[in-house]
Amino acid sequence: MKGDAAISIVCSRFNEKVTSRLLASCLGALKAGGVPPARVRVVRVPGSWEIPWAAQEEALSGRCRAVICLGAIIQGETPQNRHLSSAVFSALQKVGLRTRIPVLLGVITVDDVHQAMARTRGSLDRGREAAESALHMLAMVRPAVRSRRGGGRRNG
Repeated sequence: MKGDAAISIVCSRFNEKVTSRLLASCLGALKAGGVPPARVRVVRVPGSWEIPWAAQEEALSGRCRAVICLGAIIQGETPQNRHLSSAVFSALQKVGLRTRIPVLLGVITVDDVHQAMARTRGSLDRGREAAESALHMLAMVRPAVRSRRGGGRRNG
């Protein structure tokens, strides 16, 4: 990966036992994918509700080429988690579409802490998956940017 591929990670502090593991595996996967640690910016927010706002700020800042969003929404005694996850997911998709910066979803929604922890390791590691998705999207974005700058075929 080239040195210009700065990536921002927006990570929730809520459910930190889970999110810290998601963040660690995400950072490890980015490093393994060739992104130098100096090209990664980590922004911590209080909870998942704040992730879309921070993701939008990062996407609009001009500092990054992709934003990875990490959080853990765990079922409680009320249906609030369903409303929260629906709103967060929808807002993140809108941020990516509006800003034309890839916004990667590493926010997990689970029934309990056991399920959440299972998604921080092995084949279910959502932090690693989000990083790998970011690398994939960056590879897709580069050719598209070059073609819009005059390297591609034009109609007309």
